[in-house]
Amino acid sequence: MSSVEDSLFGIHGKALALRSQRLELIASNIANASTPGYKARDIDFDKALAAASQKQGTVAGALETAMGYRIPLQPSADGNTVEMSTEQTLFSENAVKYRTTLSFLEGRLNTITRALKGE
Repeated sequence: MSSVEDSLFGIHGKALALRSQRLELIASNIANASTPGYKARDIDFDKALAAASQKQGTVAGALETAMGYRIPLQPSADGNTVEMSTEQTLFSENAVKYRTTLSFLEGRLNTITRALKGE
């Protein structure tokens, strides 16, 4: 993300990108719920956002440092660590937070657009 985007959107642009990546990762976990040996992964969002917010931080770099495997509460016999109730809850929570961040950015863009039009 360029410094212009950083000054216009602040942390919210990076937060939106990280939330999007987390949604994809959780969706992948759900899709592989019946795959033997599949290990559920997740992103520590706070850690990723902190890494992305550093001066030279990028979303891709932040994802690498904040991604890990989830430890199941009740392991399955086939080695799969996906727990559907956990995944569904995390997906829903992250989707709401994604939409909230997106709404904030839409408001910010509308404000900038009105300012440029002189309204």
